[in-house]
Amino acid sequence: MKRCRACGKELQIERKVGRSENCPHCGADLHGCLNCTFYSPGAYNDCREPQAERVVEKKRSNFCDYFVYSDDAVRKGQAAKKDDPRSRLNALFKK
Repeated sequence: MKRCRACGKELQIERKVGRSENCPHCGADLHGCLNCTFYSPGAYNDCREPQAERVVEKKRSNFCDYFVYSDDAVRKGQAAKKDDPRSRLNALFKK
């Protein structure tokens, strides 16, 4: 299931998201870093795709060729990774 990062409403997306597509509920850009599978705050340029160019406006539409719309299951998996022992240790020592 795919959701809009801006409003959190469920989206029925069965194909690749185009650069100019917007959320039908709130009008937010869908082809932006915040909705991408590779978006990872804290990673270099906040992106896990090493070949992607830097994008400054993470909420806005961009021309990234590596964009893959994130699925809720992927996001939940990323949230679970934050609970791993190394993350807790780094948080303890404020890294």
